[in-house]
Amino acid sequence: MSEGSGRLASLDALRGLTVAGMLLVNDPGDWDHVYRPLEHAGWNGCTPTDLVFPFFLFVMGVSVVLAILPRLAQGEAPGRLRDAALWRALRILALGLAINALAAWWLPERAMRWPGVLQRIGVCFAVVAAFAIYTPRRAWWIAIAALLAGYTALLVSGGTLARWDNIVDRIDGAVFGHYVWDHNPATGQVHDPEGLPATLPAIASSLIGLCAGVWLREARLARLLAAGVVALALGAAWSWWIPLNKNLWTPSFVLWTGGWAILALLACHWLVDRRGWPALGRRFGMNAIAAYAGSELMQILLPALGWQEPLYRHLFAGWITPLAGPWVASLAWAVAFVVLWWAIVWIMDRQRIHLKL
Repeated sequence: MSEGSGRLASLDALRGLTVAGMLLVNDPGDWDHVYRPLEHAGWNGCTPTDLVFPFFLFVMGVSVVLAILPRLAQGEAPGRLRDAALWRALRILALGLAINALAAWWLPERAMRWPGVLQRIGVCFAVVAAFAIYTPRRAWWIAIAALLAGYTALLVSGGTLARWDNIVDRIDGAVFGHYVWDHNPATGQVHDPEGLPATLPAIASSLIGLCAGVWLREARLARLLAAGVVALALGAAWSWWIPLNKNLWTPSFVLWTGGWAILALLACHWLVDRRGWPALGRRFGMNAIAAYAGSELMQILLPALGWQEPLYRHLFAGWITPLAGPWVASLAWAVAFVVLWWAIVWIMDRQRIHLKL
């Protein structure tokens, strides 16, 4: 499912820059030497890196508007759109599980993990597409409010937001056992930043994109500006009660990142679509899932084959570290990783290869 003739260069650019950001923060040469803005917040807080995943879910919501609403207006059967969206969601989810299984098989330090980034994307896509197909716009706002209020009640009912002890981690432990991102064998406690309960507010992040996509499609730019500012203000205010936390995807985090995503969309639309600036990142955006999944596979293959450490040592750390330090060497590897994948998607775009799950 694509935006088709209604495709906006600005949206491809924002999606592509988001994917490039994912690759940059996920692929340092040395995890012990990463600049602070390129790391996730240790627990509470929000770094630039923490914006990347919610931006992707937001952009996905905007894309659903451009893909589905015109086809509904042209009389396409809702059932056909629903089936296409559901099958795409299942393919994305299956790809995420396959990548996790491959990592568990090839990398001895990795165990099988059921949740994941692609799994969350697949679930959010299916839900948001259903909202776009079957419900009026006011239902989207009601759903956002209900998800944030209900999730707040869930978090508060748990009594603590501390890692391992919060109710979200406890539910994930009951559902997935130790097949998650982090497992403490001594206590049996688990944690996964893409777990099941936290997917509910992540759906709200995608629904905010759905609402923003309608305003973008209708050229209601003042509404976008106001919504972005209001969301930031609400997120900041809410964070005094329930802090910004990507791992738990707290309601304050949803609003804070949603506000920044709305303003980023507005800026890209104004600069690229209205002012004619180059659509930087467009090629990543045209093959977003392919670039992300391919980079994840490369993260598995290089260490599994024993290539990553010598490549990093000989091509980067061996000469950059004496000159500029280990942080620069680690960043240089990450930048080279992004450039490599930019070259791959550039070739794919030149050959008009646009992989869609």
